[in-house]
Amino acid sequence: MRSVAYALGLLLASFALTLSFPVLCSLVTGDGLWPQFLIAAVCTALAGLALAVACRTRRRELRARDGFLLVTLGWLLLSAAAALPFLLTLPNLSFTGAYFEAMSGLTTTGSTVLTGLDRLPPSVNFWRHSLEWFGGLAIIVMALAVLPLLGVGGMQLYKGQAPGPAKEERLTPRITQTARALWLVYTVITVAGIVSLRICGMSWFDAICHAFSAVGLGGFSTHDRSIAFFDSPAVELTLVALMLIASLNFARHFIALRRLSLDTYRVDPECRAIFAILSVSVIAIAALLSWRGVYPGFMTALRHSAFNVVSQATTSGLTSQDYQRWPVFAPYWMLFLSCIVCSTGSTGGGIKMFRALLLARQTGRELKLLVHPAAMAPVRIGGRPVPDSVGHAVLAFIFLYFMTVVAFTFALLLTGLDFDGALAAAVASINNTAHGFGPPGGVQNFHALSSAQIWICTAAMLLGRLEIFSVIVLFTPIYWRK
Repeated sequence: MRSVAYALGLLLASFALTLSFPVLCSLVTGDGLWPQFLIAAVCTALAGLALAVACRTRRRELRARDGFLLVTLGWLLLSAAAALPFLLTLPNLSFTGAYFEAMSGLTTTGSTVLTGLDRLPPSVNFWRHSLEWFGGLAIIVMALAVLPLLGVGGMQLYKGQAPGPAKEERLTPRITQTARALWLVYTVITVAGIVSLRICGMSWFDAICHAFSAVGLGGFSTHDRSIAFFDSPAVELTLVALMLIASLNFARHFIALRRLSLDTYRVDPECRAIFAILSVSVIAIAALLSWRGVYPGFMTALRHSAFNVVSQATTSGLTSQDYQRWPVFAPYWMLFLSCIVCSTGSTGGGIKMFRALLLARQTGRELKLLVHPAAMAPVRIGGRPVPDSVGHAVLAFIFLYFMTVVAFTFALLLTGLDFDGALAAAVASINNTAHGFGPPGGVQNFHALSSAQIWICTAAMLLGRLEIFSVIVLFTPIYWRK
């Protein structure tokens, strides 16, 4: 615990540096809130340094199993630190609301309890979007780059956080070099998104904030109406491109940039499946909207279908229309897509496409073995055989995933939430997407929920972001035995 606490102290002290961004934003925009952000930064840094100094003696090198505890406590602690600026700048916001907003940002969920976003101070809005950007990938990469230099093994954090087979990939010989490479790719994509959105007509402030949301696959916006505020096909098309890029494995982006070739996407089974499923879904829902007369023509329906289907499926949550007014099939189908569409190694949530593909291939193999019991039928993805141990782990994860959804749904039902709202809030929170029915609303605003319901959704967001197993294992007796 002393070694983990030392690492947490260093992580917390490093996180204080991120508060310099809203301080700078406050000074530029003149909203007068820079002292509050500065106070939050100083308190966070002092708390982190005090924890590190108190635990600097009798510490040992972290083991692989310590990564689970470090990651889970790290997200809880950083969310508390991220909530402090909200408490200092928004006096009417409760601790429950502030912690939910911070956890929603760091887990790139994008659900919010705030209203009147158009009138929110610019520095507060900027801090919300910065949390999504850091939470998407940069905070992981930053920790990977910093911790090894301080004598703490970065691979433990990498294995504890990175989902699926991507956690075994090494793009460069050293984990620190890999972290820097992913940081570079992440930054390049973000800068390209900011410039593109500015060209499309957004202000620099809106362009920066929405690029942070799109690349981090979070649903925060600077306006209550989200992307509907701009009513711009060019803005929507740019954001669709950013969300699609962020939903793919960032290792693929690094390889593509290094080789200056798109072949890595062509051979990626996840990439092919993602684009196939999204293409069919966008066209099918556009046809449904046109047939039901929701929009006057097919092209208008296709525009709104493309943006909202891609946004919800990639667990982003930005909206251009109130999709709850669409035929009931559409929002529920988008909620289902958020479970499977994102790739491993992306900034998205859910089960991930690799696990969905593996489950489908295993089902096909079992059907084949029913007819030919003696046949040799290895499960292959991308032409490579998948070990049975991986298949068993995937089956266990998917079972635990659905049991977690059921548990959180019943927990929300116990608080008095209706079934549609409880199911949607549970699935959306675990998938880290801003999707809501009933009280949460079409713009992903959870302010109408009670404190108990908000804490349940907060726990679901943490479990979903840390891939469930990383948190659940801490509650098993075997983890704490020597």
